[in-house]
Amino acid sequence: MSTDSLTALVRTIPDFPKPGIMFRDITTLLADGDGLRDLVDRMAAVARPLDPDLIVGIEARGFILGAALALALGKGFVPVRKAGKLPGRTVGIDYCLEYGTDRLEIHEGQVPAGTRVLLVDDLIATGGTALAAAQLLREQGASVLMALFAIDLPDLGGMAALAADGVAAQAIIAFDGE
Repeated sequence: MSTDSLTALVRTIPDFPKPGIMFRDITTLLADGDGLRDLVDRMAAVARPLDPDLIVGIEARGFILGAALALALGKGFVPVRKAGKLPGRTVGIDYCLEYGTDRLEIHEGQVPAGTRVLLVDDLIATGGTALAAAQLLREQGASVLMALFAIDLPDLGGMAALAADGVAAQAIIAFDGE
């Protein structure tokens, strides 16, 4: 499948969640078997040479792609969740959003010091959530090899923010402007 064909499977919803936003909905790509397989294969081709110990997916669509990628690579998967969603003891990090703060958590001890992780999510926009997840993993002593995304919105600067923080990042497809 060509990159253009893969990109065409992502639906754009204008004015969601608020006026002026062009929401890139990956669920239409996920619903296409060939598209999903191609996306995961492309992500695996990027990840395989890094040989991570674990794949870490950011809530919520990062769970879908991260788990599929972990399966493709024969690696374990760890979810990064919003506060209060994990049943065991957790460690977390608070971070700033455009209109307040939020918190991300992982189970305590699930990412031991020295673990080489690949951070996965569906989309990178401003990078705030990915930066927080990377910091949480680093605080546990993990090495974040890369943050890997299905979609980049380069005009919003998330990749540059990750690079400025020393996190290598890559996306499979990008949507400029609009």
